[in-house]
Amino acid sequence: YVRFHLISPLIQQSAENIVLFDTFVNILSHNLGEPAYEADVAQLEYKLVAGEHGLIIRVKGFNHKLPLLFQLIIDYLSDFSFTPAVFEMITEQLKKTYFNILIKPETLAKDVRLLILEHSRWSMTDKYQMLMNGLSIEALSSFVKAFKSQLFVEGLVQGNFTS
Repeated sequence: YVRFHLISPLIQQSAENIVLFDTFVNILSHNLGEPAYEADVAQLEYKLVAGEHGLIIRVKGFNHKLPLLFQLIIDYLSDFSFTPAVFEMITEQLKKTYFNILIKPETLAKDVRLLILEHSRWSMTDKYQMLMNGLSIEALSSFVKAFKSQLFVEGLVQGNFTS
């Protein structure tokens, strides 16, 4: 089991940054779909999660090929690229996801409660409005570059691994 948390202070600075981060993580997951398929067949699992403060990379499975899968994820992260068509598809999916959160009373109530309790939190309404106003490909590219330049990494490795 390998878990790394790539923390960046950049994410919580604005609602736009949160939306750009969500877009980035979704595009990264989309890009990894085909190359990581063989790992899935070999019973290796991975998950990319857009956490509140950064990207969480979780990988688990048999230890002899796990480093290769982790390296694949890191390679795609470091050489991040996307096409305008993928960008459009992911932003449309995010619009639907955000809207579905907004129309459910229990998730909206949770969002409002956390907005009151937490100091630097952006509401789902702010994120949805930002996405509806439109994101640019250039904004995503510059955000990803800034995100990669301002990272703090925490990691945990459990299992049959040498130091």
